[in-house]
Amino acid sequence: MTTAKTSRQKSAENDNVRNGVRRSALIAGVGILMIAALSIFANFIVLEQLVIPGDAATTANDVLSSKGLFHWGITGWFLIAALDVMVAWALFRVFRPVDRRLAMVGSWSRALYGGVLLVATTQLMDGLRLLGDSTASRTGVQAQALNKFEAFTDIWNVGLVLFGIHLLFAGYLAYRSGYVPKLVGAVVSIAGFGYLLDATMRVVVDDPSFELSVITGLGEFVLGVWLVSRSHRISLPATMQMDHGRSGNSLNRPATQATT
Repeated sequence: MTTAKTSRQKSAENDNVRNGVRRSALIAGVGILMIAALSIFANFIVLEQLVIPGDAATTANDVLSSKGLFHWGITGWFLIAALDVMVAWALFRVFRPVDRRLAMVGSWSRALYGGVLLVATTQLMDGLRLLGDSTASRTGVQAQALNKFEAFTDIWNVGLVLFGIHLLFAGYLAYRSGYVPKLVGAVVSIAGFGYLLDATMRVVVDDPSFELSVITGLGEFVLGVWLVSRSHRISLPATMQMDHGRSGNSLNRPATQATT
């Protein structure tokens, strides 16, 4: 009787953990795809079209003539920062069964990135506030505003180092998990290397002509698509011992290959 009861309890616990992973995977996937959509709008449609590096006068004119759009771009960046924190929490829950400590480090890296992005976004607000001053036509004020806009990019680039570290951990944990395809884990890890390489190049070379993360950045999008489309089918390997938050490494033996 006791053995049967214990078996049922373990089965119920495993079901709860599996369902928790599935829910968190869906949340993470939706968050990643929302970030991708918002990034296209806030960065490529707003920032890169309105802010002209080295040209304070044109930038001031473009931003002021599209002030409403620029406000929406700033809102987009704030939403991205908030979503990054949410995704960090969700991915921690997704990969906690693999290795709690590594999942924690990877998730904190992304959460800190979200904080850095939040600080960077305040620079855009400050720049817009300067241009809204009645003296905005003065060359000095326009230059100050451009410096604020460019400071956003500089701070964001620093944050992308943390984001690259996060992707390295996420890719490694996905590869080891047994419930995420190894190919997805490898692609995410490559994306992490791409972001780290880009960050290094921006330090060594002021304006690199090629950005590897433009290509490798698709790695997280692949993860997001997989999480949304396959989260309901995630099944934890039978060899995985769930620690329920106590031990650091809950994968005692090699996991089975994930179903793709």
